[in-house]
Amino acid sequence: MEARSQLRHRPTRLQLTHYSTRMDREQAWEILCEFTKSESLRKHALAVETCMRAYARHYGEDEEKWGVTGLLHDFDWEVHPTLPDHPVKGEPILAGRGVSAEMRRAILSHADFTGVPRETRMEKALFACDELAGFLTAISYVKPKRSIHEVDVASVKKKMKDKAFARAVNRADIVNGAAEMGVELEEHVGFCIRAMQERAEELGLKGTA
Repeated sequence: MEARSQLRHRPTRLQLTHYSTRMDREQAWEILCEFTKSESLRKHALAVETCMRAYARHYGEDEEKWGVTGLLHDFDWEVHPTLPDHPVKGEPILAGRGVSAEMRRAILSHADFTGVPRETRMEKALFACDELAGFLTAISYVKPKRSIHEVDVASVKKKMKDKAFARAVNRADIVNGAAEMGVELEEHVGFCIRAMQERAEELGLKGTA
């Protein structure tokens, strides 16, 4: 989720072992909770999962696969907080748990410095949703009722210009993510806002009365 520009062009050679095991959402959640104890990081994983599932439905793709990929994309952040260990050292852990090569490749590709190019629609969507989901959460927290329901496209565009706000969020990744998906930035932002509003309570973004 954090900016990784200093390592963007450092390629890493990786061998992906193929597994036929189908990773379901319950198994993915158990893996996330095993390695991620921070409530905020778990909520971020849920937010990215939410946006990924929405896009999978929108494009007629495999919602479970896309959702699980989003859920696990930062699973090792706490145990590998030093770049480029995340997500590179997390990949063999997921391989050992039976996560498919397709999903692991998508997770690796969401960090530019791994040298794994984003080629599939799922890979591009994961990159596009990651920073934006975190940014939408941050904006929700500074709204009067701390609710995602108070967030709209205009407020997001305004906060993107405020460099002092949510400094860890890479604005360029948000812009480039939408471009890689071939959608307008405003459309992408609005889509993810609506997706997160539908799961506001689970994401801790329902707000106060």
